[in-house]
Amino acid sequence: MKHEFVEHMPEKLEDDTIYVSISFEIVMHKCACGCGNEVVTPLSPAEWSVTFDGETISLYPSIGNWSLACKSHYWIRKNKIEWSTQWSKEEIEEVKNSDFIAKKEYYEKSAEEQNKDILDEVSPVKNKSIWSKFRSWFK
Repeated sequence: MKHEFVEHMPEKLEDDTIYVSISFEIVMHKCACGCGNEVVTPLSPAEWSVTFDGETISLYPSIGNWSLACKSHYWIRKNKIEWSTQWSKEEIEEVKNSDFIAKKEYYEKSAEEQNKDILDEVSPVKNKSIWSKFRSWFK
């Protein structure tokens, strides 16, 4: 496969091309099995990560197209497709549930951290002594 860094995704994806939009935090390609479906991999700590070594692209974790009819499962490593084993329905459901829980925990934690950061900005002197607060008013 080849790769292209793009701002916006093209209307029509070419076969054997991985499109990477850093600004929109997304990677797209056509399914490696040849079924023609477009595969979207959002980039985030809770989803996929992309590695560019100066010449090739790798995605982590694997691509499991469980919602597509083909149910293809593969890795993209150094612009090459590495096929994984076919998973059972039970394995797929287990991974889907595990992914759902991990994403939920990540986004809840992220929201809590963002709220804490906002509160810290709004009240930067909340943990100071009364004398420290008083002195800061006259600086």
